Amino acid sequence: MSAVAARANPLLKSFPPFLTWPHLRFRTICSGRLGFAPSDPDHPVAGTKLLESFKEEFEVGTSLITLETGKIARFANGAVVLGTGETKVLSTVAASKGDALRDFLPLTVDYQEKQFAQSLIPTTFMRREGAPKERELLCGRLIDRPIRPLFPPGFYHEVQVTASVLSSDGRHDPDVMAANATSAALMLSDIPWGGPIGMIRIGRIDGHFIVNPTMEELILSDLNLVYACTKDKTLMIDVQAREITEKDLEAGLRMAHPEAVKYLEPQIRLAAKAGKQKKEYSLSMLSQKTLEKVGALAEAKIGAVFTDPSYGKFERGEALENIMQDVKQQLEEEGDEESIKILPKAIDTVRKQVLCTVTLGAPQDAQRLDAIVGPSTKRFMLHYSFPPFCINEVGKRTGLNRREVGHGTLAEKALLAVLPPEDEFKFTVRINSEVMASDGSTSMATVCGGSMALMDAGIPVREHVAGVSVGLVSEVDSTGEIKDYRILTDILGLEDHLGDMDFKIAGTRSGITAIQLDIKPAGIPLDIVCESLEAARKGRLQILEHMEREISTPRSKDDRNAPRLASLRYSNDALRRLIGPLGAIRKKIEEETGARLSVSDETLTIVAKNQNVMDKVLEKVDSIIGQEITVGGIYKGVVTSIKEYGAFVEFGGGQYGLLHISELSHEPVTRISDILSIGQAISVMCIEQDVRGNIKLSLKRISPQSATIEVNARTPEVNVSDFIVSKETTANAQYSASSVSTQLDAKSVSDLLAQAVSTLENPSTSPDFRIRSVAECDEEEKRLESTSIPLWPSKSKRSKDYGSSLSTSSSVLSDVKESKGKGPISAKNLKLGTTVTAKVHQIRALGLVLDLGGGVRGMYRFEQDRGKTDHAVGDELRVKCTSFSSKGIPVMSLEKDD
Repeated sequence: MSAVAARANPLLKSFPPFLTWPHLRFRTICSGRLGFAPSDPDHPVAGTKLLESFKEEFEVGTSLITLETGKIARFANGAVVLGTGETKVLSTVAASKGDALRDFLPLTVDYQEKQFAQSLIPTTFMRREGAPKERELLCGRLIDRPIRPLFPPGFYHEVQVTASVLSSDGRHDPDVMAANATSAALMLSDIPWGGPIGMIRIGRIDGHFIVNPTMEELILSDLNLVYACTKDKTLMIDVQAREITEKDLEAGLRMAHPEAVKYLEPQIRLAAKAGKQKKEYSLSMLSQKTLEKVGALAEAKIGAVFTDPSYGKFERGEALENIMQDVKQQLEEEGDEESIKILPKAIDTVRKQVLCTVTLGAPQDAQRLDAIVGPSTKRFMLHYSFPPFCINEVGKRTGLNRREVGHGTLAEKALLAVLPPEDEFKFTVRINSEVMASDGSTSMATVCGGSMALMDAGIPVREHVAGVSVGLVSEVDSTGEIKDYRILTDILGLEDHLGDMDFKIAGTRSGITAIQLDIKPAGIPLDIVCESLEAARKGRLQILEHMEREISTPRSKDDRNAPRLASLRYSNDALRRLIGPLGAIRKKIEEETGARLSVSDETLTIVAKNQNVMDKVLEKVDSIIGQEITVGGIYKGVVTSIKEYGAFVEFGGGQYGLLHISELSHEPVTRISDILSIGQAISVMCIEQDVRGNIKLSLKRISPQSATIEVNARTPEVNVSDFIVSKETTANAQYSASSVSTQLDAKSVSDLLAQAVSTLENPSTSPDFRIRSVAECDEEEKRLESTSIPLWPSKSKRSKDYGSSLSTSSSVLSDVKESKGKGPISAKNLKLGTTVTAKVHQIRALGLVLDLGGGVRGMYRFEQDRGKTDHAVGDELRVKCTSFSSKGIPVMSLEKDD
């Protein structure tokens, strides 16, 4: 303490040692008190009160368990810290000190998982834990169910249990630890309670049972059994399984009991060392005199109501209410005020359906879990709702209800076993169970209705799951031992209220998927529990038969109104373009279509309400990202521009392909505009894709084959397409085409058609060409339009001089200029220094466009002393190749005459 004071005030550093607190025999402040410290800590002075802690250690399975008390929460009626590994749970109990003016036990169990237990700060806006989460409510129920029956009859004082996770290593689930810590805290307290209890978790991997499995082992296990008991009786069972048989489950139960009993003796030893004396609380007990009087007045009438099958739920309840009013009237006439106060309880002692819908969502719709152990998301949810009108009552709807959460989770565990794996069925599934009327087990009705709803929605579940509730009516002797009992199958609400057991069992024909056992007495023998399994199996099979008559297999997905899911692969760069800044593009698509888009590593998942919505989303995605084009695939695109040699088709995402004129149709094509128009949507096949990503398309290859061309030698007049009138075979080679309508002799027609058909049907013999981008083609087209002259006469000229036109065309097709004996001119053999005789094709401001022969064009720049007036179109010039432009066009110079 002196060191603390010195840090707070530097002046205290000069204090002499004889004035420091340890020298004066003061001990440190603890729990707000200041006392004298003993001169020898190992031998405290008489009258000195120090904090004392007590600890018990024992083993269960392969785990070392510790129970500790005395250091934390000393003012509670009882407090215990239970630890396993690095996971520690504190449980405290407290009871009210006033009189119990009620006729029930107001027991509250609060379970808390605060984020400091795993060294995290909450991610909420206020950075604080909010209302109890669903898991916390379920863990609270798991603690409540086995401890409630052990409070003595008539003990109606308010009791609160608070279980808090202090630290978690992520390997052990704290829920079972919290229940055992609560049992130990009740044993230490002064509250009357008939414990202790032991709770154990059992798993099974490859047929071998595992005691207290870790979270990693539970993932591999086909059984998650939680079992609570006293030394010789069962208190609570909770099971989630993958269709385990009744025989295997019974083996697991009989193994769990002795393991759970191992928790009892350490609690008894700890209570003997540190426990408090039990207080004498006032108990609200029914006097035997009052019970006999009410029984004499009402027992015969109540028995007649229960044995009359004509009574429905509300008629039976109304008849019992009338009986109570008659008894109350007689007691008022006798002036028995004491009996009137406890009349409802005395009458109760003497007396001793569902709409399911399925909604499918995207993977991102999965529920995010904030638990300190277990998975971070949950893709299958079942939400159970019990509105007041289902039992003809008036009530107020508030937030999460423990009963509704518990019933929904039980049905959810039952159905989870038959759902398809996540990698096969990526939908997030939500079932809403709305109770419309209640006179039986609505949780088991939820299992049956949920199973049928899943099949009706087309979800590929393996088989149906049905549930049934088994009850128990027993007669006990003076010691509390059961001397006679009856097992009831598919109990009604009244049988549940008046009976001793509510044993809910759900499963398929193959085995059990979920169990929940709640009891009212202080335990029942395990033999009775195992006997109930066979009765439940017979009832479950009968229910399954009725369910299968209604629907036995999942409905087909042929309906276009059924939900659709698509999982597509894209690069992460493409997905970033789809998401957009701050997700703006994705949100816009979702708002416009109503679909949900989920993005993960190189995967896009789309969930749409129907096929029409899916088609709209895919179109928008393709327009932003583009499609993965592969050779042989057929794709939809839009014509964006039309050239003389073909059309450019856009697929979206900046992807373009060239649809060449030769791939438009099986028939000869005169003009591309006769077949296509800008903005037209078409389906084309990718027939080639080079290393640069240039795409070559075909329309005719997905069209039916047209009739073959027939030539009649006796027909002198035919329409012929000029298939190849000009060709540039440089690096920027391209096709251009025009048409002519004329009269030819049969031989010329045959020769031209044979050449055309050979060119179209034999791609290997067709001329080489290069695919350009749209921008490059537009630039080249503008240049050619500004410089070119028509290769054919105009329409007015054609009618007069078609013969010369044809001869000109023939010369272009066949005329090949020889260059010093080296063969025909082409883009391949035209080299630097090659000399040819060229014709002036066009005169431009700065030079000449030359026809080098064979469809090859070159250019010549004017010299300073010679202008364009020195040349005329058609002049022949002797030129030499001196270089090539950046676009591969030969640059020529004039050869001087020798």
